[in-house]
Amino acid sequence: QVQLVESGGRLVQTGGSLRLSCAASARTVGVYSMGWFRQAPGKEREFVASISSSDKTVYTDSVKGRFTISRDNAKNTVYLEMNNLKPEDTAVYYCAINFGGMSTGAADFRSWGQGTQVTVSS
Repeated sequence: QVQLVESGGRLVQTGGSLRLSCAASARTVGVYSMGWFRQAPGKEREFVASISSSDKTVYTDSVKGRFTISRDNAKNTVYLEMNNLKPEDTAVYYCAINFGGMSTGAADFRSWGQGTQVTVSS
């Protein structure tokens, strides 16, 4: 069972930047697609970004041009660089593994981490 641990979330002002990290307990980052999701209070978990084993990336429209997903296979870690943050980005951010390929659906992902809280103040 692969374990994922997210970190890097904190309180930041509007327009600020953060880099989230997702460390895997096993060698999965360079083998499978990885994804970031977020869940705001009272809302469903939504797709944010994903990266395939061949470095293909997909983003939800609301973060295009502001967020960048990347990975370091040697460190078995996936990152989410977030710039120009907005209050609507406030949520708990989760990472997960897609053993089946690229997808934006949460049901296709496994091994969810515990999440890291990102709060953007206005």
